[in-house]
Amino acid sequence: MNNLNAVPSIVFRDDDTIIVQGPVTIDNVVKLTQDGIALFDDHPLTIDLDKVTEVDSTIISMLLEWLRAARKHTDSLQFINMPESLNSLIQLYDVVELIPVSINQTTNKRAI
Repeated sequence: MNNLNAVPSIVFRDDDTIIVQGPVTIDNVVKLTQDGIALFDDHPLTIDLDKVTEVDSTIISMLLEWLRAARKHTDSLQFINMPESLNSLIQLYDVVELIPVSINQTTNKRAI
């Protein structure tokens, strides 16, 4: 399905926040995973998922790979603004212990 108005899938950094934009699916998850890891450094990072437009189960592998990579680069990695579809996948695949889902709806942060 080619939609010319579709948001492109990119990962970019703004200060200590890594922003994921567009769909994260089997079609692009490997590139997004690698592009995200390339942005890691020795500073605490926040991954903002607010601009994610579509997910499939492969996003779980991306987040887990980022967590592994973060252990090599930084002490702190947190995910914020997770789409509800991602929260559902985290619960469905029973990885809440690995990717904790915060119940604090005011900040919508999931600390890792």
